[in-house]
Amino acid sequence: MSQIRVLVVDDSATMRGLITACLRRDPAIEVVGQAAEPLQARKAIKDLDPDVVTLDVEMPNMSGVDFLEKIMRLRPTPVVMVSSLTQRGADVTLQALEIGAVDCVGKPSVADSTEAFGAELVAKVKAAARARVRARADRKTPEVRGDFRGNGALIAIGASTGGVEALITMLSAFPANCPATVITQHMPETFTRSFAERLNRMSQPTVQVAFEGAPLAPGHVYVAPGGSSHLEVLGSPGVCRLSDRPPVNGHRPSVDVMFHSVAQAAGAAAVGVILTGMGRDGADGLLAMRRAGAQTFGQDEASCVVYGMPKAAAESGAVVRQGSPASLAAFVLDTCDTRARVS
Repeated sequence: MSQIRVLVVDDSATMRGLITACLRRDPAIEVVGQAAEPLQARKAIKDLDPDVVTLDVEMPNMSGVDFLEKIMRLRPTPVVMVSSLTQRGADVTLQALEIGAVDCVGKPSVADSTEAFGAELVAKVKAAARARVRARADRKTPEVRGDFRGNGALIAIGASTGGVEALITMLSAFPANCPATVITQHMPETFTRSFAERLNRMSQPTVQVAFEGAPLAPGHVYVAPGGSSHLEVLGSPGVCRLSDRPPVNGHRPSVDVMFHSVAQAAGAAAVGVILTGMGRDGADGLLAMRRAGAQTFGQDEASCVVYGMPKAAAESGAVVRQGSPASLAAFVLDTCDTRARVS
């Protein structure tokens, strides 16, 4: 198998050197070039045709997001955003993920381990090399289900790489009185609050970061705190429980942990959805939900950025039906509506 060819774009010579050194430690990766700003990067992309680009969020002459928009429109290429772990960095990075960046990694602070940063960067670059990227088209906002009447079901959604855009598409279709919903999305802790706030602005339900004891009620969507706590459901009708027990499948929060808790707490009165992402986190938990009587859905290969988690779930027998994020929103709401059922 040929090496993954990477172009490193960052206005800091120190960061370019660090990123390059981290990537070159893996024999499967070749750093074919560096660029300090978007004009250099544009020429390098044309000349070098990299498999993956690592892109700084804030650069001179043109922001990383503006440059990313041009890449996705003119020459779609897998991009991993390298962001400062600040509020502004989080907001801009989420815009980038919505536009089409495959994933993001936070720049290490002085106190952080560069080894941990390097390991995360290498893993995400390798995943990006396998990702499906498409020319950016204006997203069509799904029609909101205005006449929805809930049957008391609980919705649980798990996602990873590519999940930001998929979740925005799904939640855009949810009405203000949607079923109580819990979400585990793999992302850095700093980004979770910005992500929840962004979802809250873009959809009709109330979306917020989950907190201990949060009551699960219609019209409320809770997002697991990134990087710090597992999100579980306790009891019926249920409340959120946060757990700091060790990572599962390499993740905290873990989709598997959430799904297993939902299977136990809600059983057949739940709906599970597994979206785009690398690895197999969520496959076992979704199977537990199906065995408990829940309706279970997975994102299809054609619409996934990385068909890893949904594939593992489908192969295990956990998924009853597959579809794009927009169609999954319709399936889920049909399942949870007192007057409709998925055919």
